[in-house]
Amino acid sequence: MRSISAVIALVAGVVSQVSATALTYKLGASERACFFADVQRQNAKVAFYFAVQSGGSFDVDYSVVGPNDKKIMDGQKERQGDFVFTAQNVGEYRFCFNNEMSTFADKMVDFEVAVEDESKSALLPQKAGSSPEQHSALEDSIFKVSGQLSTISRMQKYFRTRENRNFSTVRSTEQRIFNFSLVEVFMMVGMAVLQVLVVRFFFQGARKGYV
Repeated sequence: MRSISAVIALVAGVVSQVSATALTYKLGASERACFFADVQRQNAKVAFYFAVQSGGSFDVDYSVVGPNDKKIMDGQKERQGDFVFTAQNVGEYRFCFNNEMSTFADKMVDFEVAVEDESKSALLPQKAGSSPEQHSALEDSIFKVSGQLSTISRMQKYFRTRENRNFSTVRSTEQRIFNFSLVEVFMMVGMAVLQVLVVRFFFQGARKGYV
């Protein structure tokens, strides 16, 4: 069993400053891979998304473990997941994918880990003559646009995953049709050969009766 780890440094600042890392990883057969995120602020929001793009039945086991080996969440044979949790402790969080149930199929996994701060701070440079209410309204608009962009991004990932799975289904169906056609051709050839042998056997038997 191979174990591959990658360290992802994620530093959380204000809520508008989200540190995110999106990766695509090829998870080999019987492999377990872990990726690490460093959360430097207590009660920071951590978003975790993954989707199996190809390989086998498009499923994988996953687990999220916090500091002191505290298990936060896990799942078996999941195709995709989208979670948000609060990091109650500062430290290193481990995101693991397990493909040990597959002995021959590699899996292509897309995943993203994002850490954001809950605290609000000034997002824009202070301008003389501007009121705090104006800044607050503008910040709320920025937060709303940011949330909508995040939703659009996740929807794109979802549609990409569905496209890959549907394309895999089409390829599998085409391969089955091709295999069935080959079997059908071999059966037709075999039946033709068998008919010729049967006809020759009858004619040879009739000639022996006249002798």
